[in-house]
Amino acid sequence: MTINLLKPNLLLRHVLCLTMLVMGSLALQLYGSSHREAPLIASDPLADNTDVYAFRSPDDPNTVTLVACYIPAELAYGGPNYNSFGENIRYEIHVDNDVATMGDDVIYRATFTKVNEDPSTFFNIRLGQQNQKNTYTLERSVDGGTTWQTIVMNGAVPPANIGPRSIESPVGLNTTYNALISNAIETASTGETVYCGPADDPFFVDLGGVFDLGNSPRQNTTTMRDGLARRNVHAIVIKVPIATLQKDNKAVSQAANILDPDFVIGVWASASRQTMTTLGNGTVSTSGAWVQVSRLGMPLTNEAVIPIGAKDEWNSRTPYNENPAHYEYFYNPELGLYMDDALFGGAVPAFAGLRIQRNSLQAFDFGNGNDGLFPLKGNPALAGTALDDAIFGTLLLPAAGKPRSVDLWPAFHTGVPNLAPYHLATGKAGNPLANGKPFVHNFLPNGGDMLRLNMAVPVTPRNDPNFSSNGLIQAAVLGLLDPAYNGSTALQFIPNMDGFPNGRRLEDDVTRIELQAVSGAVLAAIGLWYDDYDASNPMASPVTNQLLNVVQYSTGVEKNDTTFRGNFPYVQAPWRGTEVE
Repeated sequence: MTINLLKPNLLLRHVLCLTMLVMGSLALQLYGSSHREAPLIASDPLADNTDVYAFRSPDDPNTVTLVACYIPAELAYGGPNYNSFGENIRYEIHVDNDVATMGDDVIYRATFTKVNEDPSTFFNIRLGQQNQKNTYTLERSVDGGTTWQTIVMNGAVPPANIGPRSIESPVGLNTTYNALISNAIETASTGETVYCGPADDPFFVDLGGVFDLGNSPRQNTTTMRDGLARRNVHAIVIKVPIATLQKDNKAVSQAANILDPDFVIGVWASASRQTMTTLGNGTVSTSGAWVQVSRLGMPLTNEAVIPIGAKDEWNSRTPYNENPAHYEYFYNPELGLYMDDALFGGAVPAFAGLRIQRNSLQAFDFGNGNDGLFPLKGNPALAGTALDDAIFGTLLLPAAGKPRSVDLWPAFHTGVPNLAPYHLATGKAGNPLANGKPFVHNFLPNGGDMLRLNMAVPVTPRNDPNFSSNGLIQAAVLGLLDPAYNGSTALQFIPNMDGFPNGRRLEDDVTRIELQAVSGAVLAAIGLWYDDYDASNPMASPVTNQLLNVVQYSTGVEKNDTTFRGNFPYVQAPWRGTEVE
């Protein structure tokens, strides 16, 4: 082989081209994440999913509202270059509505552009002109991404809520921030209502306590702090007619009942970038294939279920091609180790009230590495239940040593079917495998990590005295204990049946609900009571100390630091840069 040393630039170009191709290939294989909890996306906040919500609109129940938030922990005073949606990013909300089709059915894609109206100033807003001004195009696909239709063009995005001189005064925009939000609400050509813009971060959690080795609620202090208080995000909010999302385009009035399985959808969100980025003198250009760099479905999955060594791979995949090796983190969750006195329960004092059933009904062990309900495999008692191999048993009872395949696994990865044993213990006469009172059906087993919502479930009014941020956990409590609901096994609406993990409302305290779920709250709800219940005593009450400890558990931060709106876009206005700490 002869190398022409007289042409080093040509050789260098060949080397650079080869390097770029290799880097592009690695990006396709490795670059992907979800929320800030995975290493790669932590360096790309503009493309970082923070949360996804899906709920029947409280003031417009013929619609479902989808919310995808991006850019974590924005400081309201973060100028002069304030946060905004990024260019050269595809922001997408994905909906799966049909078990007969593998993959997405409806997709919304937003792309943004940014201009400086007055590049002669360092101020973001001055004399009616705005720099870093965002506008967007919204597209929709109803065939899983094969074809696309533009449904909003040149949509307005409100600026950062900088302060009164920038927004209200004559030397600024001479308006109000509420007017900016109202003027940014668009009606799509296909009927959806759309808002894209800054918002208060609707998520609430004591980040400092949780990440301090599970110190939530914080011990030896009464001080808990919402780590996202007075922080903003950028939200894409789309209110969609239920008939648009239902697989046969049926209106909710056509549902057979409030748990109609034909009205179940799965929702997840993502952000994608092109593989190649070229930096010039103050310029950026992109090219190459689009690759997913962020995704989010169920809250806290990657944060609290997937270990750090698997986070980037987990998020490089879609819900339809996940690595089965990662499923073990649901069957045997790490958090379960800290809710088990036989393992490391004493190491996390904050979780003292959260204890997993190790001897439920003096027969079943749901501790990590044990078998849960698997010893019943093949038992005639499973006939006709969701655990019957002829129904869903191979999915929900796959093998020994996977104790949480019957509760955490369906909650996160398949949804829960309206079949025994997934009825409330009400009316079961002590047999968890018997039919009881139905309270959930959001079963959609042809994907992985997604929010699953049954759109037929009625809305719990936000002013209902029974409305609770504890979502489906509170619906179970009412269905078990409240005489208005526990007198029969008849299907009836119980307040908060529309709460997480049946979809996710803005108000839902998902951190608390998921920790209670890891501690076996779902198992208890269906009659697999805690260890201090004596199954041999017919007079014993299942409302034991351990059950009460789990139901009463709190992280100390149970609500958002501000209100939510009663009408679209439901998220609250972003915090103002001159009025935050």
